Amino acid sequence: MPQQPPPILDGKDDAVIAATCAAHRLSRADFDALRAGALAAKAAAYCPYSKFRVGAALLPAAGEGAPGVVKGCNVENASYPVGMCAERVGLGAAAARGVRSFAGLAVATDISPPASPCGMCRQAIREFCLGDMPIIMFDKNEDFVVMTVEEILPMSFGPDQLPPPGAPGT
Repeated sequence: MPQQPPPILDGKDDAVIAATCAAHRLSRADFDALRAGALAAKAAAYCPYSKFRVGAALLPAAGEGAPGVVKGCNVENASYPVGMCAERVGLGAAAARGVRSFAGLAVATDISPPASPCGMCRQAIREFCLGDMPIIMFDKNEDFVVMTVEEILPMSFGPDQLPPPGAPGT
């Protein structure tokens, strides 16, 4: 049976946002920072070929010592396969700052309904994020869909599936 898509939520309804925050252990300030960061990153996108702007914002987990969100935007290249998605740019920027775990991710685009991360980005997200971490996807009207890493990439393969260093067979 096909999975039903998650509902599109009203990005201007304070009660909806409060319920989303409560369900995903985010404060309203965290939600607002993720949304603002993804929108700002989207505005910086370098997409002269596709004209499809994408911005991402990652909220470092508590204890990561990195204040504020880490942003990434899509960066295209005349040699199309060389381009990078906003989510992976954001993860790379975070890794360069020493951030290795996150409490939330937001993605913003100029279309409606909201767009989800591509397959390659889903795997990159899985490398650093726990299965219950929320991914908030904003559309052109700032309405949104929320899914967890596990929901967006079920039965994922991640670092926890690899044998420990020095284990037999490695």
